Amino acid sequence: MRTRNARHAAVVGALCAGLSAALTACGGGSEDPDAGTNGVGKLTAPAIQDKARAAARGADAVHLSGSVVSQGRTYRLDMRLKKDGGTGRVSSAGADSFELLRVGDELFLKAPAGFWAKGASAAPSPTAKGGAAAAAGKLDDKYVKVPADDPSYQQLKGFTDKNVLLDGLLGLHGTLTRGEHGSVGGVRTIRVSGAKGSGGTVDVSLVGTPYPLRVQRAGGGGQLELDDWGKDFALAVPAKAQTVDYGKQLQLPRTPPTG
Repeated sequence: MRTRNARHAAVVGALCAGLSAALTACGGGSEDPDAGTNGVGKLTAPAIQDKARAAARGADAVHLSGSVVSQGRTYRLDMRLKKDGGTGRVSSAGADSFELLRVGDELFLKAPAGFWAKGASAAPSPTAKGGAAAAAGKLDDKYVKVPADDPSYQQLKGFTDKNVLLDGLLGLHGTLTRGEHGSVGGVRTIRVSGAKGSGGTVDVSLVGTPYPLRVQRAGGGGQLELDDWGKDFALAVPAKAQTVDYGKQLQLPRTPPTG
């Protein structure tokens, strides 16, 4: 009897010890969620936003990808940006898809013939005597230099301008509040929301430099992720054999705003 009781006591003791250890490990929510971080999570919401904006502006390069909703249409962005230019693709559920490349002030657009056929019918290239279809064929998958005085230049350049694009994306609307701790791509983050979330949200890294890692635009305007901060990439003007001079003001299908 004593042996059996001793065994029961040992089992109960082991269970209690294990349960106690488990509860201690869980911490009952008492652990500091900012322990071992860069400390940004303890700042006020406006201060966190300021830190994220400063980090974004100070970075040499960034990769931005995700969706932007504009006038009922969803556009997909996949851009690599740095201080002197950028490159990437803008696409939608339809055929409106194009690539952009900017090196300094030189801006190029590359798109399939279908893209040009939509916008070029009103003003075919003088180098294509066969009209809009022939013009579109000559422009197919070629880099078309966008004239600096073309009305579309500034709009398209905005997709390749790191600071312009990020300033527009990182601007939250309404009163800012500090939200939940979380993670993006395995990196610990703190969320800042505008107008209780309806004004957009930004998830800021709690590891190392407080870069913004995810942006949810106000009013269901899409979500974008930002990574490869500071990771350089090659930019070069395309070879002449890959370029075409459009010759007139570009006529482009509708594109989403950069802000």
